[in-house]
Amino acid sequence: MPDGISKRSGGAAAATLVLLSALCAAGGASAAGLFGSGLFAAKVTGDYYRHALFDNSDHLAGTYWYSNGDAIAPSHIDAPNGRLPLDSAHFVSPPNALKLQWRSMPGGSWQAAIHLVNFPNRLPEMSGDSLYLWLYSDERIARDDLPYVVLSDARSGLQVAEFPGSFTAPEPLGRFTGDIAARQWQRVRIPFSKLRSASVHRFHPERLQSVVFHQARDDGEPHSLTIDDVREDYPAPLHARRLPAPTSLLARGYDRHVDLAWQGQEPASLARYDIYRSLEDGPWIAIGTQIPGVHRYTDFIGRSGASARYRLVAVDAANRASTTSGTAEAATREFDDEELLTMLQEAAFRYYWDAADPLSGMARENVPGDDRIVATGASGFGIGALVVGAARGFVTREQALARMEKITGFLERAQRYHGAWSHYMDGSTGRTMALFGMLDNGGDLVETSFMVQGLLTARQYFDGEGAREQALRARITRLWQEVDWNWYRGGGDGHVLYWHWSPQWNFQIHHPLIGYNETLPVYILAIASPTHGVPASLYYTGWAGQDERAITYRAGWSGSHDGEHYGNGNSYYGIRQDVGAGVGGGPLFFEHYPFMGLDPHALHDKYTNSYFENSRALALINRAYCIANPKHQAGYGADAWGLTASNGPLGYMPGAPDDEHDVGTMTLTGALASFPYTPEESMAAFKHYYRDLGAELWDIYGPRDAYNPGRDWVSPIYMGLNQAPIVVMVENHRTGLPWKLFMSNPEIPGMLARLEEATQAATGAAEGATH
Repeated sequence: MPDGISKRSGGAAAATLVLLSALCAAGGASAAGLFGSGLFAAKVTGDYYRHALFDNSDHLAGTYWYSNGDAIAPSHIDAPNGRLPLDSAHFVSPPNALKLQWRSMPGGSWQAAIHLVNFPNRLPEMSGDSLYLWLYSDERIARDDLPYVVLSDARSGLQVAEFPGSFTAPEPLGRFTGDIAARQWQRVRIPFSKLRSASVHRFHPERLQSVVFHQARDDGEPHSLTIDDVREDYPAPLHARRLPAPTSLLARGYDRHVDLAWQGQEPASLARYDIYRSLEDGPWIAIGTQIPGVHRYTDFIGRSGASARYRLVAVDAANRASTTSGTAEAATREFDDEELLTMLQEAAFRYYWDAADPLSGMARENVPGDDRIVATGASGFGIGALVVGAARGFVTREQALARMEKITGFLERAQRYHGAWSHYMDGSTGRTMALFGMLDNGGDLVETSFMVQGLLTARQYFDGEGAREQALRARITRLWQEVDWNWYRGGGDGHVLYWHWSPQWNFQIHHPLIGYNETLPVYILAIASPTHGVPASLYYTGWAGQDERAITYRAGWSGSHDGEHYGNGNSYYGIRQDVGAGVGGGPLFFEHYPFMGLDPHALHDKYTNSYFENSRALALINRAYCIANPKHQAGYGADAWGLTASNGPLGYMPGAPDDEHDVGTMTLTGALASFPYTPEESMAAFKHYYRDLGAELWDIYGPRDAYNPGRDWVSPIYMGLNQAPIVVMVENHRTGLPWKLFMSNPEIPGMLARLEEATQAATGAAEGATH
């Protein structure tokens, strides 16, 4: 399971190792109203990722992204676009497996590899004493005609391993399998103790990255082998107790998909859940799996007016299934636009409810990822999503209050640096996690500003007279007033604010906060602070600074002299851009992060009369660029736009409408969090992503993070920085609630008044200079 979120198939074949005769129990409930209550929220666990290298693919394009294959003639391997094809007719874990088809010829060679999915910020840390895999063939294959197998703890396969990577000596696969019988699944164990390193370094099974097959005997005959459920593990007990069946299965239909939720005991032997569906009273078919710790599943049927029944079983590592759950039923129906928006918000909200760190309540940086790491900025955005979730009834006000109390308690005991939190913290201890290197072991003022923006929004939402809400407001006020924004001027009276400070390294990172970008909330809150505020003039000397450093900074990251003086004034695609460097001003998150709480209608300066209109212009320029598509990227268009930051097939990229930052990866939050600025254009994009591409792009936390159709890639993760802006900014479009709440804080009008005075002074000074 490459994404660890959910698996589904548009029409998976009925073949499966788990006997459907086990699926005979009836009953179950259909209490759809419980879906948002948190009853089914489960701790996201990382143990699955310590064992599974491959069990299926939810990317339905026909090949598996995390594989490769090539051959030297006259040998041959079937590897379209250099990747192994999927087999949807035979599998152990539904809905598919991998197909290895080869012909070994004298004078030729071939190789094929299955790779571990590496998630951002997460080391593999595999666990087991053996490699296990299931094999199937329609025809008998003699042991001597099977390929060699090599294990590698680097992605280099049979090439020279990069230090400190290593690989094992080739071993005949037949040594561990014997002859492969026809039409019969066989589980194979390859003990690591039977392998030896063929590199100058010791092979580390805990770092396993690739399983490589390559040509052995050149018999000249075509062969086909289906491979499934590849995992590193220990031997399962021969007489293990049968797993308990999942209970309380519920199903809820939406426009084109059905969501499932359930409860279940989770003994250590649980490997996955298998989900079965009967569509329109048809046969029961295995459609996908879910990992332990996640009790939700999304089945994207792809049309409205469909009725379906569902059952599931718990399965252990040896593929032994529990008895079946009860049956749940649901139907899809056409949603109107308002229902679609509620559906979108509710699904994206679940990232911050179901997948939050269980001890701190904070948001994880990405899921799947390192379960220890919680992100300050993403959690601040998540607080905004929590407020929307309570207002929309996705959870009760009482539940949201309890979650806020947990988050606030964590923030109170977490490490702080002159009141600022670090970028990443350990969700169990609150200690700083220096993910970006040894200098990053202190306060992060930008992430802190995102957190404070969320806290102040929540302070105004929880306005009740009860003791708990009063206490929450007081605790938030203390946290807000303890942030020493003034300290981050460089420890003195500097004219710019700095991003980082560390008690060990001081201001050694020395990264000035210069706009136009996502760091605007730092200046807004620093000016607004009643305890450690800065002069409003820093807005013009720092954020909109005109010194050589600021000009060079803007031109450097944008690759353009347009907007290097903060103001732009040019038109692109017939749309005027007041503020922002380069075409379109950069990634669209510049228009989302600062304005989750701050209402851009209320903000203006000497460069633009309205930051709302400027943000609208930047969103429209971004869309116009995608329509023009100067780099001829696949999939771009009027309903597929919104270049912004995400992890892509080649790693993290701050996507933007320019030659350097447009790599063909479309990040869904780009258009979806732009709803306040471009409601019609964003709705068109949403309907395309959901109704046309939902089989690939919709899952239990709503729209996937990103996709790159030119590379046939879909993101295996969700990001905490990308789901909350969808929830909050869609609400700002619908009711303006987050804007109203944040702007109602008593510190904000005074900040705007001081900023207006600074604007008048800066404007006057500029006019005086021209005379």
